[in-house]
Amino acid sequence: MFLGIDDEKFLRQEKIPMTKREIRILTLVLANVNDAEIIVDIGAGTGSLSIEAALFSPDSNIFAIEKNPDAVELLKQNIQKFSVDNITVLQDEASKALKNFSAIDVAIIGGSGGKLEKILDIVDEKLKIGGHISANFISIQNLSTCLDWLKRRENYHYDAIQVQINRLKKIGHYDIAQANNPIYILTAKKKE
Repeated sequence: MFLGIDDEKFLRQEKIPMTKREIRILTLVLANVNDAEIIVDIGAGTGSLSIEAALFSPDSNIFAIEKNPDAVELLKQNIQKFSVDNITVLQDEASKALKNFSAIDVAIIGGSGGKLEKILDIVDEKLKIGGHISANFISIQNLSTCLDWLKRRENYHYDAIQVQINRLKKIGHYDIAQANNPIYILTAKKKE
């Protein structure tokens, strides 16, 4: 079990988002993916989270949901590059693809296409008791939407953190911190 593939190892395209290494590590650990049978990665983008989950939890079945055809093609290339065979790619709107599941252990939400509440409603129907939601947000608005959704339900225990990753960049003789975007990681566990 290994977590933390270098970002440079993934095939990338400029307009297709990718969750960075440190955020992937935190997201997957907080989502408790190692015991999960069914994991859905909603808004999978390049597939970095799906691939990390597949390698970290090889007995899990990962479903990478992505609606963008260019991202789906890139995702498939990355799956082939990392030789993982426990990922199924679903090219569709998340709200449509999720309806086909009978039960989910972990739902990872990276992108929602402006339909976050609708996605959360369907995830709630499918998520097993004891299952986890792990959602990554750049915007405060999406974080707020998710928090409001959770507060209207009594059957979730949730927490959120903000993570700011800085990397050293060499400029002349100096190493300076170059900041990445701060990310909010919200995790929720479904209670009885």
